[in-house]
Amino acid sequence: MSNRKRVLAAASVTAVLSLAAGSASAQVATGPWTSYSPSYSIQERGCGDVNGGLFTLSCSDASGDQRAERRYVTYSSGSRQFEGYVRVNSLGGTRISLKQTFDESNAGPFYMIAVEKGGRLYAVHGGTTIGSLPVGSTVRINTVHYTGSDKLVVYINGTNKNTAYGSGSRYYDKLGAYRTSSGQGPVSVSWSSVRFWYK
Repeated sequence: MSNRKRVLAAASVTAVLSLAAGSASAQVATGPWTSYSPSYSIQERGCGDVNGGLFTLSCSDASGDQRAERRYVTYSSGSRQFEGYVRVNSLGGTRISLKQTFDESNAGPFYMIAVEKGGRLYAVHGGTTIGSLPVGSTVRINTVHYTGSDKLVVYINGTNKNTAYGSGSRYYDKLGAYRTSSGQGPVSVSWSSVRFWYK
């Protein structure tokens, strides 16, 4: 191998390692964080369909339970961080929940992130705008839940966008496509690079 090829090969390896290191430390908030891989179940109801990282609602029904989601296992202690990249492939409807932190102890959602027609990304409870997600675009969502103080902080593309406080003791994360009470499909959503950490 020539010296030039060795240099190019070394540069390529360095670039790959740099990308890997960057992605490994993409989490937000003060660490150190330890990664883990919680198990999940698939929830398909109404016209919902899950195919790997693709979540679709094929109907325009404005009533009934329309969902295509992953439901991750319950947690009740420590600080927990979620990270994932979400892309809206198509949105013929509006007000579709993309990510939830569910309060199992009080049998209701603690925090829901949804998108409406036009691309506004918002908190369902309170209606706070937290970003923009027009069709064809992708954002990184991080949620950091400090169970000791029951505080949840939401980051969009690494920027702190909102904070909420709860009163529960058992929680779980959900992602996918879910018709909110004022929403309807159809919608197609892709989730990728989903990761979790705790401390």
